[in-house]
Amino acid sequence: MADIVGLVLPFFGMILLGAIAARITRQPLEALGWMNTFIVYIALPALFFQLIARTPIEQLTEWRYIFGVVLSTYLVFSLMFVGSVIVSRGEIAESTIKGLAAAYGNIGYMGPGLALLALGPEAAVPVALIFCFENVLHFAIAPTMMALAGDEKASPGQVALGVVKRIALHPFIIATAVGVLAAWLKFEPPVPVARLLEYLAQAAAPCALFVMGVTLALQPLRRVPRELGAIVTLKLVVHPILCYLVLSLIGNFSEVWVFSAVLLAGLPTATNVFVIAQQYGVWVQRASASLLLTTVLSVVSVTGLLYLIRNGILPPDLFP
Repeated sequence: MADIVGLVLPFFGMILLGAIAARITRQPLEALGWMNTFIVYIALPALFFQLIARTPIEQLTEWRYIFGVVLSTYLVFSLMFVGSVIVSRGEIAESTIKGLAAAYGNIGYMGPGLALLALGPEAAVPVALIFCFENVLHFAIAPTMMALAGDEKASPGQVALGVVKRIALHPFIIATAVGVLAAWLKFEPPVPVARLLEYLAQAAAPCALFVMGVTLALQPLRRVPRELGAIVTLKLVVHPILCYLVLSLIGNFSEVWVFSAVLLAGLPTATNVFVIAQQYGVWVQRASASLLLTTVLSVVSVTGLLYLIRNGILPPDLFP
């Protein structure tokens, strides 16, 4: 257990340090602008490029694995979305945010750092694949569902074009695509460039976690949604279990790939869910509450999940 605590303490400790710094310095949330720019446009793309470019190209086309991971995520989304639509009598916009809160994990800021720390460099490829393919769908689903709800003022063609732009121009997606090309060409950057990329990649996780802590501290818990119990249960418990079952059913994947997917599935609600809620003016304060409480509770759930993985209690395949 000491090894597990040693893994998660630095990780969640960075989030805590960010929260403490935010409370002490009292800087406004807008002060994070350049730090977010560095993380989203420079540090994390450098990390994803490195992860992908060093990988044999044949490992980047494991479609059964991608299908299994994405299927489990959208089964969770569908459960929350359908349940919310029924209870709220047809509120599509709110139900979309609730579904994302239950299914969209913090795989960008938290995923790479935790998976690589816990499972080693072999986790790089599955983490990158999960991130890219899940985010492609996440980028598409919010504007599409808001258009169906009537909250999107643009025409269907404009909505579709906006979705394509968000996917094609997202720095993480671009970095991954360039990384795939580099892997295919077996390209190795010059030593100075490689050192710069390494330097930036090492900064990605600490900066992202610190910013996450600041964001949580500056979004105080004002309203606890009644749906929070369902969101927490689906995100932190049902999602990793479902991901584990689906991957065990559809194929024999390596131990690291299975556990990478399960670990990412067990992460708390992504900060992007709050951003999307703000963008559309839907369920904003309660999205913030979901983000805060799932993150706090994930200290326990993620620690427990790592304990099961590291001690061999969780087999890599339920149906060998």
